[in-house]
Amino acid sequence: MPARFALAVHGGAGVIPRSDTKRQHPVLAQALDAGYEVLKRGGSSLDAVCAAVVVLEDSPHFNAGRGGAYNLEERHEMDAAIMDGKNLRAGAVAIVSRTRNPVLAARKVMERTPHVLLAGPAADRFAKKQGLKIVPQSYFHTPERLAALRKGLKRHHGTVGAVALDKNGNLAAATSTGGTTGKMAGRVGDSPIIGAGTWADNEACAVSGTGIGELFIRSCLAFHVSARMRYLREPLPRAATHALRQVRTLGGDGGLIAIDRRGNIAMPYNSAGMYRGAISITGQRTIATFK
Repeated sequence: MPARFALAVHGGAGVIPRSDTKRQHPVLAQALDAGYEVLKRGGSSLDAVCAAVVVLEDSPHFNAGRGGAYNLEERHEMDAAIMDGKNLRAGAVAIVSRTRNPVLAARKVMERTPHVLLAGPAADRFAKKQGLKIVPQSYFHTPERLAALRKGLKRHHGTVGAVALDKNGNLAAATSTGGTTGKMAGRVGDSPIIGAGTWADNEACAVSGTGIGELFIRSCLAFHVSARMRYLREPLPRAATHALRQVRTLGGDGGLIAIDRRGNIAMPYNSAGMYRGAISITGQRTIATFK
């Protein structure tokens, strides 16, 4: 009998050297294991997406948390969001620079405040008051990311995320990012913008995106998937593909992961590759980067 729960994760999209997959795929597997173990124990989809994203944030091989991209001032400014499909609660943080796991701060915003988004030093102070781990900027440093900044490299859209369906039929999504290499200080992308890079509602689907944030914001990518399902009655794969096509029309690329209330999973992308993994309701496990 199929399980009543499922999970998908991603680690960014874009131009990805095939040699990189040897480092990233094991971490994707760890993230899947962390989130899926929560679901197997009967835990919530919110707990599952948090567990998965924390693994990716703690890895130096992905552009979120440790290993995040540098801005033009050679500093780290990170964004994250989480959303509960059961009641449309959401929380997000932007431009945090000291919080070890931005996704956990986003969840605290959702659960401990009447707000949706906190930004900048105040968001770091809030995270500290909530008992989250605060670290120096040096914690996020990796030689590879610094070299990419100084060489002007922008190989892939480094964002991580997870979507899940739990045994109670509740959907959740979480997204975290270090942003784009060489971004202006203070720039905020799509990841913490509810409806752009992150969305979840039990009536349709949960979505986490990765791509050129400005275009994901302009196209309301994540909500667009849900809207196509609800208003046009499109199945998840078609809705996800069509929503991503609008980003292409605007001149960009990227990808997304999505799961619907029946446990169907879609992971389309229109870039050269996308780090992605999933465990379906039948228990089938997938980890891939290219077609």
